[in-house]
Amino acid sequence: MKIRHPEKVNKPINPIKRKPNWIKSKIINSKEFFITKSLINKSKLVTVCQEANCPNITECWSKRHATFMIMGDTCTRACAFCDVSTGKPQPLDPFEPYKISNAVKKLDLNHVVITSVDRDDLPDGGSNHFYEVILATKKLNPNTSVEVLTPDFLRKGESYKKVIEANPDVFNHNIETVPSLYRKVRPGARYFASLDLLKKSKEINKNIFTKSGIMIGLGEKKDEVVQVMDDLISAKVDFLTIGQYLQPSPKHHPLEKYYHPDEFKEFGEIAKSKGFLLVSSTPLTRSSYHADEDFRKLKTQRLKTNAPSIGQKINSN
Repeated sequence: MKIRHPEKVNKPINPIKRKPNWIKSKIINSKEFFITKSLINKSKLVTVCQEANCPNITECWSKRHATFMIMGDTCTRACAFCDVSTGKPQPLDPFEPYKISNAVKKLDLNHVVITSVDRDDLPDGGSNHFYEVILATKKLNPNTSVEVLTPDFLRKGESYKKVIEANPDVFNHNIETVPSLYRKVRPGARYFASLDLLKKSKEINKNIFTKSGIMIGLGEKKDEVVQVMDDLISAKVDFLTIGQYLQPSPKHHPLEKYYHPDEFKEFGEIAKSKGFLLVSSTPLTRSSYHADEDFRKLKTQRLKTNAPSIGQKINSN
């Protein structure tokens, strides 16, 4: 009798294409890497670096840069591109704000990125938990800038406002892909709801930098990527990241194309011409990759953008 494997039923196998020579992760086994790893493990914290199998983990952890993932390691959604586990999440850890703030202190971070799984099971989508984590982190680390990468809080009303109320320095929500691919790639989300979240966040607090990211290589067309740029500019997004989709396993959405670095450079130049304060467009670009350096660049760009012209200075005198 032939045994059927339940995990293979209705789940097509998509062979993973061999990576081109320009996609190579840096392998760095430094002392700092193991210090970061040890601290995270001892504190029983979850990082997106591990859960999403990030290609930049050794480089970032060697700089003591880690992206903390709050509200557990189990997501209520099953996006076709994501390597985070899907299922029924555990209850929220009331001590997590304390754990995160202390980890930031021990790592002596200048900038921290805090993200989460989707928690559609919670009435507020986890917005109040974000609020508590941000406040605790800022209280114990007053000189550390805080960047959040949030879910879309879909069908949770105005709960997202609680996150803005905590006054993070950067509010990031990834658009992920082009609208035509949402049903296949991001079925639990809605493109225009994500755009609206970014737009309203900026309207509530104009001093917060807003940020979003898109993966390419999922089957999108160039003009669709450019349209996403226009939509994000209309939503007053400050910072755009563009990175190569890397298929986590044969069960995930198939990789359609590896873009050459020159194509990423072209997308980056197009995005800059649209008016973003900052653009990062490389094969290994990820939302929190070089987040510390990028935050400093964002502040510098804002100062330049808001600086009065010579004519304005003369008129003001």
